[in-house]
Amino acid sequence: MGSRYGLEIRGITAADAPGLAEMLASAGLPAPELAGRLDGLRHGSGTALLALEWGPPSGIVVLHWYPALFEAAPVAQITTLLVAPDDRRRGIGRQLLKSASQAARMAGCDSLQVLAPPEASELAAFCRATGFAEGPGGFVRPLRKKG
Repeated sequence: MGSRYGLEIRGITAADAPGLAEMLASAGLPAPELAGRLDGLRHGSGTALLALEWGPPSGIVVLHWYPALFEAAPVAQITTLLVAPDDRRRGIGRQLLKSASQAARMAGCDSLQVLAPPEASELAAFCRATGFAEGPGGFVRPLRKKG
């Protein structure tokens, strides 16, 4: 999707599974059988984007969109947003969020939600710092300016 200062944001493939497993392990998260799951994400209503620099992946964002009863346009929802612990505080999360927002706008979405469990205080702080307002189950912000 894009590149900034050696950081590449692109769609994920099943071949990225080993590097993603390494990133998940560094964050203390389990790495299930990823190859099949990553391939499945590519064929659904959404996308998974990977941030890469020089080695293993630096971050991932998984985004889905769906029609909603009370919304005129589809709603985009980020179900996973993770930056490797050693790569945090360098703007990678913001770049992933920017790329996810662009993908959601291209899918016709007007709003973006981030699912955030109550114990994810770092994610909550990130969402507030990037213009999200608290909503049910997480955070939400519009993708298009009103007016």
